[in-house]
Amino acid sequence: MKKKGKLRLLVVDDHPALRAGLVTIINRQPDMQVIAEAGDGLNALALFREHHPDIVLLDLRLPGMEGAEVLEAMKQDSPDCRVVVLTTFDGEHDISRVLRAGAQAYLLKDAPTEELLGAIRAVSAGQRHIPPLVAVRLADHMTRGELTPRETDLLQQLVHGRSNKEIAAHLNLAEETIKAYMKGLFAKLGVVDRTQAAIRGLQRGFVHLD
Repeated sequence: MKKKGKLRLLVVDDHPALRAGLVTIINRQPDMQVIAEAGDGLNALALFREHHPDIVLLDLRLPGMEGAEVLEAMKQDSPDCRVVVLTTFDGEHDISRVLRAGAQAYLLKDAPTEELLGAIRAVSAGQRHIPPLVAVRLADHMTRGELTPRETDLLQQLVHGRSNKEIAAHLNLAEETIKAYMKGLFAKLGVVDRTQAAIRGLQRGFVHLD
């Protein structure tokens, strides 16, 4: 996929200062150049379709359209596109989702600059880059499994502090049904109460605080 000349990158992050820093770092490299940058998901997708970059550097937490959705849309448009995820999210669900969607690298934002640049070059060469910590989280996720959409919705309600009665009204279910779902959710997460379930769900990336 790599063309002659510099690698052409699209940088996507909703924090202007961080995005500017990434652009500066990349443009200092003799083999790279940023050809477009975006601060939200919809604009990122539009620029991707316009410029057809060699590499997309993509954050997951974006306004308008979250990063995982942007990645999935890019892969639908261009299955061979190459994406390096750079994010603060280290929950195993987030990692699993974007790697299943086709991201070739997953880095946390505290990664050293040398690692980021190395990941970009590795992905350009057709390789993957998964740091050891991320690989461990992914292995944990494969062992423990996903939540169902219903369980995820229930967990999101817990994070917002809603009671069983309020959750039942929101989901249009009987309160006894919610209690049964809750018992199964606790068992899957390995917790014994609502507070632990909310914390574990946030840690593992099944839900996020708005």
